[in-house]
Amino acid sequence: MSVRLAAVLFGAAFGFLISWGQFSDPDRIRDMLLLRDPYLYLMMFSAIAVGFAGTVLLRRRRARALLTGEPISVERTRPERRHFVGAAIFGLGWAIADSCPAPIAAQLTQGVLWSVFTIAGILIGVELYLRRRERAAADEVRSAAAYAATERSGALSRQR
Repeated sequence: MSVRLAAVLFGAAFGFLISWGQFSDPDRIRDMLLLRDPYLYLMMFSAIAVGFAGTVLLRRRRARALLTGEPISVERTRPERRHFVGAAIFGLGWAIADSCPAPIAAQLTQGVLWSVFTIAGILIGVELYLRRRERAAADEVRSAAAYAATERSGALSRQR
C-alpha cells in the first residue's frame, strides 16, 4: 500500500512539474523540435545530468530502495535495432502530435480536449504492438510443436 501511495504522490508531483516546466505546452514543444527555443532541451539535459549523477552515487553506495528495501540495480544493454526503430517511431509521433506520453497526461488533466485523440493513438499503438507480440509468440509455439511432431514421427519411422 505504501508503494502505491508513493507512486501516486510522485506521479502527481511529476505531472505538476511537467506542467509548471511547460513540457505540456504544444507551442513550446514545437519550438523545441524546430530548434527555435533551447529551453526544453536544457531542462531535459539537466534532468539527465542529475539522474546520471544520482545513479552513480546510488551504485557506489550499493543503496536499497526506501520503501521495499530491494537493492537498486541498473541494467545495461547494448542498443539493438529495435531500440533505434522504437526511437524513430516515438520521435515521429512526438513531431506529429507536438507531445509525448507524459505531457499528454498533463494535458488531459488540464482539460486540453485534443489530447484525447493523441492518447487514443498511443493506446491503439500499444494494443497493436501487444497483438503483434502475441502473434509472434503463438507462431513460435506452433513451430516448436511442429518440430517436435516431426522429430517424433522421424523417431517412430527409425524404430520400424
